[in-house]
Amino acid sequence: MSTMLDRPTAPATETAAPKRGKNTLVLVGLALALVAAGWWFLLRPGAPTEPEPGEVMTMEPIQINLADGHYLRIGVALQLSADAHAADGSKALDATIDLFSGVDEAQLAKAGERQKLKDRLEERLHEDYHGDVLEVYFTEFVTQ
Repeated sequence: MSTMLDRPTAPATETAAPKRGKNTLVLVGLALALVAAGWWFLLRPGAPTEPEPGEVMTMEPIQINLADGHYLRIGVALQLSADAHAADGSKALDATIDLFSGVDEAQLAKAGERQKLKDRLEERLHEDYHGDVLEVYFTEFVTQ
C-alpha cells in the first residue's frame, strides 16, 4: 500500500527573499554620497584668498634719463601685503630705472602706454619681492 509519504511531492515554491545585491548597492551608494558631502563641506580647498594690504612704502622721487636728452622725475610707492617681510626700496628703484631708462618722452605722454609700463613694473616687483608687493603707485611723474 502506498502512503502519502511515498508519493513524490511537488517542489516547494520559494518565498521572495530580500535581494542582498540590490541592498548592498544602495548602502554603498549612500556611503559614497555621505563621504562626498563631508569632503565638500569640510575638507575641500577654499578659493585662494587675496592677500591683505599692509603698509605703503613711499620712496623719494628719482630722475631717469629718457631718449633724446629728456628726463623723467618719478616717485614710486609700493603697497605691501600685511604679512610682508622687511622690504627695502633698492630693488624697486633698480627695476624702475631699468624699465623707464631710454623710453621716448612721447610714449610716456600716452596714458595707455604709461599704464602698460606701470603694469610691467608691478609684475616685476611682485616677483622680485616674492609676492610682498601688491600694487605700485606713482606719486610723482614729470617729464621734461
